[in-house]
Amino acid sequence: MATEGGGKEMNEIKTQFTTREGLYKLLPHSEYSRPNRVPFNSQGSNPVRVSFVNLNDQSGNGDRLCFNVGRELYFYIYKGVRKAADLSKPIDKRIYKGTQPTCHDFNHLTATAESVSLLVGFSAGQVQLIDPIKKETSKLFNEERLIDKSRVTCVRWVPGSESLFLVAHASGSMYLYNVEHTCGTTAPHYQLLKQGESFAVHTCKSKSTRNPLLKWTVGEGALNEFAFSPDGKFLACVSQDGFLRVFDFDSVELHGTMKSYFGGLLCACWSPDGRYIVTGGEDDLVTVWAFGDCRVIARGHGHRSWVSVVAFDPYTTSVEESDPMEFSGSDEDFQDLLHFGRDRANSTQSRLSKRNSAESRPVSVTYRFGSVGQDTQLCLWDLTEDILFPHQPLSRARTHTNVMNATSPPAGSTGNSVATPGNSAPPPLPRSNSLPHSTVSSAGSKGSVADGALASGVSKFATLSLHDRKDRHHEKDHKRNHSMGHISSKSSDKLNLVTKAKTDPAKTLGTPLCPRMEDVPLLEPLVCKKIAHERLTVLIFLEDCIVTACQEGFICTWGRPGKVGLLSSQNQASSPGGTVV
Repeated sequence: MATEGGGKEMNEIKTQFTTREGLYKLLPHSEYSRPNRVPFNSQGSNPVRVSFVNLNDQSGNGDRLCFNVGRELYFYIYKGVRKAADLSKPIDKRIYKGTQPTCHDFNHLTATAESVSLLVGFSAGQVQLIDPIKKETSKLFNEERLIDKSRVTCVRWVPGSESLFLVAHASGSMYLYNVEHTCGTTAPHYQLLKQGESFAVHTCKSKSTRNPLLKWTVGEGALNEFAFSPDGKFLACVSQDGFLRVFDFDSVELHGTMKSYFGGLLCACWSPDGRYIVTGGEDDLVTVWAFGDCRVIARGHGHRSWVSVVAFDPYTTSVEESDPMEFSGSDEDFQDLLHFGRDRANSTQSRLSKRNSAESRPVSVTYRFGSVGQDTQLCLWDLTEDILFPHQPLSRARTHTNVMNATSPPAGSTGNSVATPGNSAPPPLPRSNSLPHSTVSSAGSKGSVADGALASGVSKFATLSLHDRKDRHHEKDHKRNHSMGHISSKSSDKLNLVTKAKTDPAKTLGTPLCPRMEDVPLLEPLVCKKIAHERLTVLIFLEDCIVTACQEGFICTWGRPGKVGLLSSQNQASSPGGTVV
């Protein structure tokens, strides 16, 4: 098993690992950090985050990287597996006083070699729009903290928009902004637009259009992260109350919910085709939730502390068709499917959705996703067809030793129990998905939403509110021992924000909201390796490498099999004191 071992071996930092694709190797010369390379004293600071953008310049080296460490924010040319990092020449560096950057996001739609729009959220609640190429600071939102005084937990550009962005706070609220509008000199007044189970959405009342355009209040406690679906139509939110809530973004309708096994949920991500959402949190588990029928289809146990980031690997996700004639595209289209381009894969991801539809169910489909946690471990997982399609004969399950844990029920009983929790949910919804940064029509919006700011196209499935489900009960704040000497600021902030539980959280256990452990398959990680001394806060899958980062401020590049090239041999002599697996 991947988690075996003990004593000294468990404390050794791994510098390479092997999967079915081959050998992944840490590239020490491709490590990014503060220019002095001194480990950052991370006690009490906000998590290190990393954002990427490709400028599509003519040099062929258009990748740019932004990361925050303590009070500092850096912007570098990212050379990946090709060349060693040059830390002496950041394109832009900023040091903030009185507040710390907590998160950031590039607008991929407007990025050029001459200009790029970068949003930065801060611990005191402000959001800054900067251009690190022109070295300009164009605007500061929530400057007087009249909109929200709590820490910014997540900031994202709305997919397909050049001006709209969404900001989540530790207060449990989200706000929709337009970069063209001001925030006003007084606190905003709100008018209720829509209310539902554990959420409410308000518009901003004012004579002239101002920010925020919308205010979402979601669940109880901090809203830790949100993620747009690949087609930009749906929004997945994870909160400190332990709930995943998925909304239709345009119509502001609740599509479905899920409850963690216990504790808060900290992170969420969508599969490339938008059919599945994976979450991680304080129950040390990764949970796979099916979007179409709104149910948990699997959990994964490999971490020994809180899971801080989950991410799908679109470059290793594979589909094999039983009848090639069923696919309407060309052979070239199918090859595109297996090699997503980072910013140019809008159409290929929708093809993956088509190939997974009921009309052409694949013989074999494997989704690869990864997770990192406060236990300093990187885990890789495969989601295979015996989990995705439990009605099929499960004889193949025995060949996927990485999928079924030895402690889980027999394959037959697992298949039967998987199908039962979601019987009340509707069949999978047909959708046409594309890349998170694909163009979505933003004109012709509904008049009831401020200034026509939201994208058009109210989903015909938006009325699905799952009203037949039981009340979502919020559980008490969860405390547990950590493998780390200190925990992230998220968990310390939540102590003041999570309201007292209304009912016993055990009432959700055993329901479709939160199935019992024995009722769903338990995944075992393909790889589970300790790769850092401090808690891990970043996991990003790129075409030729995997990028991770820890709270000490080191951003590491892991070359994919066959992608390392000459740089690997140059690095052998100066490899750090880690051990080879």
